[in-house]
Amino acid sequence: MRIPADAILLRVFIGERDRHKSRPLHEAIVLRARELHLAGATVLRGPMGYGHSSRLHTAKILRLSEDLPIVIEIVDAKDKIDAFVVELDGMIGSGLITLEAVQVLRYGDKPVA
Repeated sequence: MRIPADAILLRVFIGERDRHKSRPLHEAIVLRARELHLAGATVLRGPMGYGHSSRLHTAKILRLSEDLPIVIEIVDAKDKIDAFVVELDGMIGSGLITLEAVQVLRYGDKPVA
């Protein structure tokens, strides 16, 4: 699998409690990205954050949250990311999706040509 040097970074901001068809939403997104042969996906769990509702989600010991922030990052060619954003529209109810142009320097064992 190859990624062009000029690629797109897709970030999806959701909550740990979010679900899609009885599965955690972050799992559903990563599995769908894999089915569509996107280059890779990483799920990051945040210890603290807030979103549209301004409700604070934190992992502090005195106030354990079951809905910590989750960020999913996927980098691939623009056309593949654009197609995947359409897929996300049917999966995500509430959340934030961002796109950013990135330069890929290395993917796998060798520098990107």
